[in-house]
Amino acid sequence: MEILKSYIQYEETIKGSRFLSELFPCDSQAGARELVKAQKAKYADATHVVHAFVIGPGAEVMGMSDDGEPSGTAGRPALDVLRGRGCTNTVLTITRWFGGTLLGTGGLVKAYGNGAKGVLAAADEAGLFEELVAKRDFTFTTDYSLYKLIKNNMELFHISNLTENFGTEIKITGQIHESEYQVFISKLLDISNGRILVK
Repeated sequence: MEILKSYIQYEETIKGSRFLSELFPCDSQAGARELVKAQKAKYADATHVVHAFVIGPGAEVMGMSDDGEPSGTAGRPALDVLRGRGCTNTVLTITRWFGGTLLGTGGLVKAYGNGAKGVLAAADEAGLFEELVAKRDFTFTTDYSLYKLIKNNMELFHISNLTENFGTEIKITGQIHESEYQVFISKLLDISNGRILVK
């Protein structure tokens, strides 16, 4: 199962209607609902803001909406494409600005399905998917004398979302692969002679 690392969009015009497909990383159902709500507010001038999402370690949480398009012509094809990709923690919105020509139910299914395929292909081309790996949060503080040594050792691990706050001490927070967590803690204890405590 793969997850999306960052936002991407794809756009096409079909018989005068503009279709904007957007992919967002998201790891909760509540977050997905908020995202869709924000998209509807952002594109208040659009005719439809269709969405589909897959969330959870096994993509077990799913949702979709046709947002006023004929039932089954928009959200369902978009969700089917998402599920077929084998990804999770991903929200897809496809915003349509009606161009005056009706596409018919078959045309709508094709348009929304292609929008989903197009944005996923763009994400793949940009290398925006990565394997879903269990991660663990960490926080610790260190004094300035150990900072460089710690930074060098951190490069040996898979660490993401790293933030550093420099005050009287340096507070470091981030995420590390679950499988590396204990080794990482042991390494920090060794470097600091037991002074660094990871939360």
